[in-house]
Amino acid sequence: MTLIDQLQYFRAELLLAVAAMALLVAGVYGGEKWSRAISRASTFFLVLAAGMAYADGTGTSVALFGEGFVADGFATFSKIVIFLGAAVSILLSEDYLAREKLARFEYPVLVVLASVGMAIMVSAHDLIALYLGVEMQSLAFYVLAAFNRDSRRSTEAGLKYFVLGALSSGLLLYGASLIYGFVGATTFSAIGEQVAVGVGPGLAVGLVFLITGLAFKVSAAPFHMWTPDVYEGSATPVTALFAAAPKLAGMALFARVLADPFAGAVEDWRMVMWLIAAASMLIGAFSALMQTNIKRLMAYSSIGHMGYAAVGLTAGGEEGAASVLIYLTIYVIQTLGVFALILAMRRREGMTEKLVDLSGLSQTRPWMAFALTVLMFSLAGIPPTAGFWAKWYVFGAAVGTGDTSLIQLAVLGVVASVVGAFYYLRIVKIMWFDDPAEQFEPTESGALVWTATASAALMFPILLVFISPLTNAAAAA
Repeated sequence: MTLIDQLQYFRAELLLAVAAMALLVAGVYGGEKWSRAISRASTFFLVLAAGMAYADGTGTSVALFGEGFVADGFATFSKIVIFLGAAVSILLSEDYLAREKLARFEYPVLVVLASVGMAIMVSAHDLIALYLGVEMQSLAFYVLAAFNRDSRRSTEAGLKYFVLGALSSGLLLYGASLIYGFVGATTFSAIGEQVAVGVGPGLAVGLVFLITGLAFKVSAAPFHMWTPDVYEGSATPVTALFAAAPKLAGMALFARVLADPFAGAVEDWRMVMWLIAAASMLIGAFSALMQTNIKRLMAYSSIGHMGYAAVGLTAGGEEGAASVLIYLTIYVIQTLGVFALILAMRRREGMTEKLVDLSGLSQTRPWMAFALTVLMFSLAGIPPTAGFWAKWYVFGAAVGTGDTSLIQLAVLGVVASVVGAFYYLRIVKIMWFDDPAEQFEPTESGALVWTATASAALMFPILLVFISPLTNAAAAA
């Protein structure tokens, strides 16, 4: 296959890379007055890239660039969700950044560059390509976390994210170097051939370090320590971005690594993933019970949800991989909806993030209360919302293996879901049964209203018809 033929499979990534450079130059010459136009252009290019990824999608696996990358249905599905999630996060940020005097053209450009990194992650078929994608995403996110330079909390969040992110990258790179040292190659196919022969102690240690680095990137316990502080300190639109598309990219890369080169070593990594999934579900559930800040609560919620997704990873096989895609797609949709509503929590003195500020919301802003109630039910996994079916698929994949330890993990997940339901339902109770607090300012942003409404509608039982095509698409991927 010629170079031109191979590049055809990466038209979306090439489009975004060229667009990011062009928008960066335009921003330098146009100044801050062009920030909104650059934001809209970035959204357009991300949506266009999602359409191109869909058009270029292939049902077969095609190795590209010396087996450094792969184009297949799994990568196509992941890229579409990533690009659309990033596009929505930019739309949600526009009014907030303008009000807080943070409307700088660098923001959407960084999101576009991070999206290119995430696309590389889900297509990676080589340890070097894997690291390239992870770092391209991470470098953009370090800057975004500290984007509000005049805020002490934002600067602290960026510093913590950078220091701990550098540590995790070191662990990931050390694991990759160990694997290379014992295999003599970096491509997943060569690693898979060695794993089929046998997994020695050195290769097993390298795999553990690799899993550790990836677990940090998706904020899975016990490598979650950065998440609450970064979520709380970062600007709210940045937190919305962190909580959505990157989680799917990270877990998709996780699935690619475990199901491709290390598929023959499932007994070596299954217990490690079992412990990560169990710890994430329990820490996410119990730590969130004490939170009074809604952004910190969503941070622990994301840790718990990565644990539920890890249940599907631990199950392995095609059913496990499909369940992860289904779970994370639903998670991205409902998370963007929740953060759209958090961005609408504004009073005259500025943004507010306390749970008590939602008191009596059903009387002051009924549409917000109703949408947030549906989303909280879905996050809790209460039937028959989409969140329930997401957990049904990952737990079903674990139980379907017939493995006793995985059945126990699924039972543990159900217990953690019951505990987690408490803090989600507490928000519902505050909105519907507590005395009204001071009313929020009217929401002028159409993006916030439409995102919250659409997200709640997709989770609502009446519109669960989208579950069937989603499951079919995930199974095909």
